[in-house]
Amino acid sequence: QVQLVESGGGLVQAGGSLRLSCAASGRTFRNYSMGWFRQVPGKEREFVAFISWKGTTDYADSVKGRFTISRDNGKNTGFLQMNSLKPEDTAVYYCAADLYYYGREAQYDCWGQGTQVTVSA
Repeated sequence: QVQLVESGGGLVQAGGSLRLSCAASGRTFRNYSMGWFRQVPGKEREFVAFISWKGTTDYADSVKGRFTISRDNGKNTGFLQMNSLKPEDTAVYYCAADLYYYGREAQYDCWGQGTQVTVSA
Protein backbone atom coordinates (compact mmCIF):
# COMPACT_ATOMS: atom_id res chain seq x y z
CA GLN A 1 0.00 0.00 0.00
CA VAL A 2 0.88 3.66 -0.30
CA GLN A 3 0.58 6.18 2.48
CA LEU A 4 -1.17 9.39 1.45
CA VAL A 5 -0.97 12.86 2.97
CA GLU A 6 -3.12 15.71 1.70
CA SER A 7 -2.27 19.38 1.99
CA GLY A 8 -3.33 22.68 0.55
CA GLY A 9 -6.75 23.11 2.09
CA GLY A 10 -7.87 26.33 3.70
CA LEU A 11 -10.33 29.19 3.68
CA VAL A 12 -11.03 30.99 0.41
CA GLN A 13 -13.69 33.37 -0.85
CA ALA A 14 -16.17 32.29 -3.48
CA GLY A 15 -14.63 32.57 -6.92
CA GLY A 16 -11.18 31.88 -5.60
CA SER A 17 -8.81 28.98 -6.16
CA LEU A 18 -6.98 26.35 -4.16
CA ARG A 19 -4.58 23.60 -5.14
CA LEU A 20 -4.67 20.41 -3.11
CA SER A 21 -1.71 18.07 -3.05
CA CYS A 22 -1.58 14.39 -2.19
CA ALA A 23 1.89 13.11 -1.35
CA ALA A 24 2.35 9.34 -1.64
CA SER A 25 5.00 7.15 -0.08
CA GLY A 26 5.68 3.48 0.41
CA ARG A 27 5.15 2.03 -3.04
CA THR A 28 5.58 2.91 -6.69
CA PHE A 29 3.07 5.70 -7.07
CA ARG A 30 3.04 5.55 -10.85
CA ASN A 31 1.33 2.15 -10.69
CA TYR A 32 -1.58 3.50 -8.65
CA SER A 33 -4.74 5.19 -9.80
CA MET A 34 -5.81 8.13 -7.66
CA GLY A 35 -9.11 9.69 -6.75
CA TRP A 36 -10.33 12.73 -4.87
CA PHE A 37 -13.48 12.61 -2.74
CA ARG A 38 -15.12 15.06 -0.40
CA GLN A 39 -17.40 14.81 2.58
CA VAL A 40 -19.51 17.14 4.67
CA PRO A 41 -20.88 16.18 8.09
CA GLY A 42 -23.94 14.01 7.89
CA LYS A 43 -23.47 13.11 4.24
CA GLU A 44 -21.78 10.29 2.40
CA ARG A 45 -18.38 10.69 0.88
CA GLU A 46 -18.80 12.15 -2.61
CA PHE A 47 -16.73 11.49 -5.71
CA VAL A 48 -14.89 14.51 -7.11
CA ALA A 49 -12.38 13.25 -9.69
CA PHE A 50 -10.04 10.43 -10.56
CA ILE A 51 -6.93 9.94 -12.65
CA SER A 52 -5.94 6.42 -13.56
CA TRP A 53 -2.40 5.08 -13.63
CA LYS A 54 -2.42 5.60 -17.41
CA GLY A 55 -3.81 9.14 -17.24
CA THR A 56 -7.52 8.65 -17.84
CA THR A 57 -9.52 11.28 -15.98
CA ASP A 58 -13.13 11.72 -14.93
CA TYR A 59 -14.97 14.40 -12.95
CA ALA A 60 -18.19 14.77 -11.08
CA ASP A 61 -20.63 16.95 -12.99
CA SER A 62 -20.63 19.46 -10.13
CA VAL A 63 -16.92 20.24 -10.60
CA LYS A 64 -16.42 19.65 -14.32
CA GLY A 65 -14.83 22.67 -15.96
CA ARG A 66 -13.72 24.11 -12.61
CA PHE A 67 -11.47 21.41 -11.12
CA THR A 68 -8.49 19.71 -12.72
CA ILE A 69 -6.86 16.52 -11.47
CA SER A 70 -3.25 15.77 -12.32
CA ARG A 71 -0.26 13.81 -11.10
CA ASP A 72 3.51 14.08 -11.06
CA ASN A 73 4.85 10.54 -10.84
CA GLY A 74 8.40 11.80 -10.49
CA LYS A 75 7.41 13.56 -7.28
CA ASN A 76 4.97 10.86 -6.12
CA THR A 77 2.31 13.52 -5.82
CA GLY A 78 -1.21 14.04 -7.07
CA PHE A 79 -2.98 17.37 -7.37
CA LEU A 80 -6.46 18.82 -7.50
CA GLN A 81 -6.59 22.34 -8.88
CA MET A 82 -9.85 23.96 -7.83
CA ASN A 83 -10.95 27.16 -9.54
CA SER A 84 -14.14 29.23 -9.35
CA LEU A 85 -14.85 27.79 -5.94
CA LYS A 86 -18.38 27.93 -4.58
CA PRO A 87 -19.66 27.73 -1.00
CA GLU A 88 -21.11 24.32 -1.82
CA ASP A 89 -17.57 23.06 -2.43
CA THR A 90 -16.95 23.35 1.31
CA ALA A 91 -15.99 19.91 2.62
CA VAL A 92 -13.16 17.74 3.85
CA TYR A 93 -11.29 16.56 0.78
CA TYR A 94 -9.68 13.13 0.73
CA CYS A 95 -7.29 11.62 -1.75
CA ALA A 96 -7.35 7.90 -2.38
CA ALA A 97 -5.24 5.41 -4.33
CA ASP A 98 -5.60 1.88 -5.55
CA LEU A 99 -3.37 -0.47 -7.49
CA TYR A 100 -6.23 -2.10 -9.42
CA TYR A 101 -9.37 0.05 -9.15
CA TYR A 102 -10.25 3.45 -10.48
CA GLY A 103 -13.74 4.88 -10.76
CA ARG A 104 -16.40 6.91 -9.03
CA GLU A 105 -17.02 4.54 -6.13
CA ALA A 106 -15.16 4.92 -2.85
CA GLN A 107 -13.55 1.50 -3.25
CA TYR A 108 -9.98 2.68 -3.21
CA ASP A 109 -7.68 0.76 -0.93
CA CYS A 110 -5.62 3.63 0.47
CA TRP A 111 -6.87 6.92 1.91
CA GLY A 112 -5.37 10.09 3.28
CA GLN A 113 -6.49 11.84 6.44
CA GLY A 114 -8.29 14.63 4.63
CA THR A 115 -7.86 18.38 4.34
CA GLN A 116 -10.54 20.97 5.07
CA VAL A 117 -11.66 23.32 2.31
CA THR A 118 -13.96 26.16 3.31
CA VAL A 119 -15.42 28.55 0.74
CA SER A 120 -17.04 31.69 2.10
CA ALA A 121 -19.83 33.47 0.26
